[in-house]
Amino acid sequence: MQLDEFVTANEPTEDGETFELENSKLLDIDLDGSVTAKAGSMIAYTGEISFTGSASAEGGLTGFLKDAATGEGAPVMEAEGDGHLYLADREKRVQIVDLDEGEELSVNGNDVLAFESAVTYEIRTIDSIAGFSAGGLTNVYLEGPGTVAITTHGDPLVLTPPVRTDPQATVAWSGTASPGNHVERNLSNVVGQSSEETYQLDFTGEEGFVVVQPFEETPSQQR
Repeated sequence: MQLDEFVTANEPTEDGETFELENSKLLDIDLDGSVTAKAGSMIAYTGEISFTGSASAEGGLTGFLKDAATGEGAPVMEAEGDGHLYLADREKRVQIVDLDEGEELSVNGNDVLAFESAVTYEIRTIDSIAGFSAGGLTNVYLEGPGTVAITTHGDPLVLTPPVRTDPQATVAWSGTASPGNHVERNLSNVVGQSSEETYQLDFTGEEGFVVVQPFEETPSQQR
């Protein structure tokens, strides 16, 4: 490929949307105002954009979506200004979801990439699975209207209840779905007590959906 062909093939494209994909792993936000984004996800920007948050030990900016009651949170930064903001997270695939008024999506805090300022958020402890050691004790509940970008390792699978899922492979679920917990003791006999597959999220009923990924993300792989 000639140099000019390489440049042309990989230049940003514009489709008029605020959130658009430059490729499956790179989000372009046409910013005119402010958005909340995962701390450390900015790879480039054009125009006049400022970032706010707290200084981290690594020299970057971090803030927190924080639940005052629990102190749990997800590291984020606020980006404000006019320009194009490019975000990515460890080569994970980016999924763009538009929420209507009142629609709610519960997302693992590690999988929230960005959301518009019109979207409201709340950190909630999931009491029904409070005894789990696996991920998902607290989730970010996002409510529309507005656009949300989440990330997945590989292509996601969307399932409808009733279904049981591995907590480490569970990315998100709709506001109409609510998990309980299930312990599969037969699995512990097969794969050993240390396996998190022994503990599962149990989505009952027939409403809503659950998003899973073909990857089990352990706490050491989250940041």
